[in-house]
Formats: sequence, structure tokens, C-alpha cells
Amino acid sequence: MPAPSPSRPQVSNEQARRLFLDRHGLSRPPNKESSVSARLQSTIQNLGFVQIDSINTVARAHHMILRSRLGTYRENQLKRLYEKDRQLFEQWTHDASFIPMEFFPHWKHKFTRDKERLSGRWERWQQHDFQQKFQDVLHQIAQHGPATSGDVGKDEPRSKGGWWEWHPSKTALEFLWRTGALSVTGRDGFKKVYDLTENVVPDHILTRKPELEETIAFACQMALDRLGFATSGELAAFLDLITPNEAKTWALAAEARGEIQAVDILDCDGRSRTSYMRPLTLQTMETLPNPPGKVRILSPFDPMLRDRKRAMRLFDFDYKIEVFVPEPLRTYGYYVFPVLEGSRMIGRIDMRANRKDGSLNVIAYWPERGIRASKARDLSLEKELYRLARFCQLTTLSFEKDWQRETR
Repeated sequence: MPAPSPSRPQVSNEQARRLFLDRHGLSRPPNKESSVSARLQSTIQNLGFVQIDSINTVARAHHMILRSRLGTYRENQLKRLYEKDRQLFEQWTHDASFIPMEFFPHWKHKFTRDKERLSGRWERWQQHDFQQKFQDVLHQIAQHGPATSGDVGKDEPRSKGGWWEWHPSKTALEFLWRTGALSVTGRDGFKKVYDLTENVVPDHILTRKPELEETIAFACQMALDRLGFATSGELAAFLDLITPNEAKTWALAAEARGEIQAVDILDCDGRSRTSYMRPLTLQTMETLPNPPGKVRILSPFDPMLRDRKRAMRLFDFDYKIEVFVPEPLRTYGYYVFPVLEGSRMIGRIDMRANRKDGSLNVIAYWPERGIRASKARDLSLEKELYRLARFCQLTTLSFEKDWQRETR
């Protein structure tokens, strides 16, 4: 990383936090309008995407992400926006995500690249020739309509080895989705329902074919606007549509045109990191709102924490999901939720929704280093837990003995 330069503007750690939180929709209290359909769409647009995850210990990640920004959000609102209004499509960024439909044309170059990249890799991974099933799967859906993985390849043996071991037709479905021939038209429970892409994506969007240069500019500009500041590598990683070299070439050209400028961002440990920022963003830093002091419980997949290294640099928050860590080796727990207060990460909390008895069970809470307990902070956390319980349609809140743990 280049050393700080007197010729580059310097952005303090507190300013960087406020900008980052503002761009992630966390600088204002959750919106409490009675109708949030338009706000829901604009929130996803402003975030760029919302990651999807199946773990449902409390609520699924995509619902937690939206709930933390929209006070009256309910799960059926996302389903309507996605499946009925067709304002979103489901595809791969760094992971499976809901993405504004208008962005779909820019995934076409990714489809081409992934087709080349995944063919041999998936054949070696699954140890079968799934590509022989492409025409069968496409014909079945064209003739009989949308299908889940259970509707195709019924004569093929189902492995009991794990969710990642797919029968050939299931692999074909996923490959055709990842490469654009199929799209996910909705979810049956959490199962993906696939249809021909021309039946899912509106024609005026489907027929648009941007040049690669346009997609590179789109990916970089979109990332910079949503991150506030970024290195060229971070621009490329945001949507994972383009290569680091493509992002670097764009950034150097944009800097030469005066569209972006290099700045030094101060980390929480006092070190600096050179990043790019729009000149107007730098000029308006002093007008950024102070994030509300109330406590918010975030999803482990919240976009503000997706880049773990950035979270560590900005917030001194060393976070890891321990789902795949053997239980005896976990530092905290299976699926522990980050806790935000103002512009600080103040702790992490382990909890489970017990839907049989209608309770949200709080197992443990660990404050971060330097965070002192107080009646006001404890009350704010308790109120947030009650709000979360109501969101999950749970009626009570329960706490395990000695749930407040010492800082690790």
C-alpha cells in the first residue's frame, strides 16, 4: 500500500465510517412508513444487491438485511417485488443475490465467462457429464413450465452425500442458470424454481446488449457510489462482474479525466489506505449525518460486513461466521449476529428462534473490547431484541442464564 502523501486528501476514520454507513442505508433510523413497497425497491437499488442465504436460525439473511433498514418491512413484500412485479432478478455476485432487474444486461458478459470457467470445473467436481442433460432440461421447461430440481431427472439416483452432490439434471439446471439460459422465477419454500430466461426477464431488458467497456464502467461506478471509497480491487470485487485488471484500467483512466481522485483513508489503527473517491463525495463529507445511537442487530451477511477486511480496518471488528467450524473450536457460536450502535460495532449475539413456543431465545452476548455496559445500552439492546422477535412473529423473549458474557 502506498505511503500517505501530503498531496492526497486525508479522510479520518470517523468520517470514513459515517460515509460507509450512509452509503449502506444505516445512517438514519429504519424507515417507518406504513407502505414500504417503493422504499423497498429503492433500498435494494441503493445497496446494489441483497445476498440470499438459507440459514434460518432467526430470519434469513435477505430479510434481516432489509428489516434493519425498513422498520415496517415484511417478508411477503420482497416476494411480491421479486415474483410478481419482476423488479428483481436472482443471480450471482460474490454469492447468490437479489439484484435490481434493470441491471440484468450487465450480467451477459459474466454469463459468457462463467460458461467457459465452470464447464470443466463442474465436471471434475461432480464426476458426471451434466452437459448431456442441457437439452432435456430446456425441453422439459419449455414444454411443461417452471421446474425445481426435484422435477427433473427423476430417473437419476439421488445422492445422500450432501447438498453439494447434485444429480446430473440438477447440475444442468444450476449451470444453465449461472450462464443465463435459465432464470429463477421464484422460490417454493427455499427451493429455486427455474424458467426460461425469456419468460422471466422483460423483453426490453433482455434484448439490451452492452459492450464490455460499458459493463466495466457500470460495475466500477456502481461499486464506488455504494462503497463511498474503494481501491480498484474492491471495485472489481463488489459485483464480481469484471476482473481486477479491468477495474484498475478503468480507475486510472477515470482519475486522469478527473472523475475520481486518490485519497488516504485512515484505518482505526491510524494507518492509511489509498483509495479512490468521487471529488463531490470528498467535498460533502462534512454534511454526512451522524448515525442514530440506537442499537441495530445485523445479519452476518449484511453488505456493510461482506468485506471482512474492510470491517476490520474501519470498525476494528474481527468477524467470522463459524457455521463450518467444528463446535469445540468455535470462539462464539454457530451463527452469531453483529450488533451496531451509532458508528460502532459494539458486540455480537447468539440467539435462536424457538418457533414451537413462540420465543426468541438469547443464548449469549459478547460486547466488543472497550464497550462498557450501561442501563441505557442494555435497554436499547433489549428493545431491538423485542423488535426482532415481533418481526419473526414471536411473542416472547427469553434469556439463558449468564447470557451476558465477558469480552473475548
